[in-house]
Amino acid sequence: MTSALWRMEASMKEYEVTCVGNFTRDTIKTAAGRTVVAGGGFNYGCHAARALGKRTAAVTRLAREDVDVIAALERIDVDVYPSFCPQSTCLSIEYPTENPDERVLTVTSLAAPIGPDEVAGVRSRAFVVGPSFRGEVELETLQLLSRGSEILSIDAQGFIRTVVDGTLEYRAWPERETIFSIATILKVDSVEAQFLTGESDHRRACRALHAEGAREVILTHRGGIVVFDGHRFYEAPFIARRNDGRSGRGDTCVASYVSSRLTEEPKEAIRWSAALTSLKLEVPGPFTGTHEEVRKLVEERYHDFPRIDTGGR
Repeated sequence: MTSALWRMEASMKEYEVTCVGNFTRDTIKTAAGRTVVAGGGFNYGCHAARALGKRTAAVTRLAREDVDVIAALERIDVDVYPSFCPQSTCLSIEYPTENPDERVLTVTSLAAPIGPDEVAGVRSRAFVVGPSFRGEVELETLQLLSRGSEILSIDAQGFIRTVVDGTLEYRAWPERETIFSIATILKVDSVEAQFLTGESDHRRACRALHAEGAREVILTHRGGIVVFDGHRFYEAPFIARRNDGRSGRGDTCVASYVSSRLTEEPKEAIRWSAALTSLKLEVPGPFTGTHEEVRKLVEERYHDFPRIDTGGR
């Protein structure tokens, strides 16, 4: 399908969740060995949103040789709006310890950025933007998405992680204030939160990010999720028997949270997000389970969660 044709098709539909970001072919290295998976935050996110029954679309850039990921998404009824470029983004992700927050990322090739033209015509109640590093999604793209949606979720990793001699490193975020002002939900992990705020305490970090303008903060860490909406903290653990699917944890978590947040308050949305992400953590690759499996885990293991606290206010 040509770019003009898919834009025409997109303009005739309205989605509940649209995930935006470049496809990545990931080589994952752990103590158990080496695996190659089809990655990208948009890919993990779309599987999570569909599992929760949302009308879902994807906007991505990739090389034509990687069209298998498009076919895989279309098989689960995700509409994919791709723009092709000479090469896909390829990453090496090494986990030197059992802590999923500790990882070393190396970049071997880069796809082209996602500009306003790539998202033009796509209508969605929520956009989940999950870049791998700075420069992947342009500021003008985010501004366009913010004007046409109820929820714009932005993952901080795609703006503080920069490519330096093939390695991803954290660097200062020049457009931080502008992006905070248009984001409905800011997603960080514990390492990113500490880098941005200097706070190792999850709650203090969330409060600091909210004070800078982030309306709702979702923070993932090795043990679970913290959400702060400016009034209350909501916390729920990950309950996983294994940690084999740690790559894509945050992308799965935020997409499932946003999917639930369209109709639920944070108290309920975090339960569904924690449960779905727990199931994903047990198996490498995107979540392939069912809505019923998530519902069962919510009912059996999350009846005492989330823990809710005003944090002294």
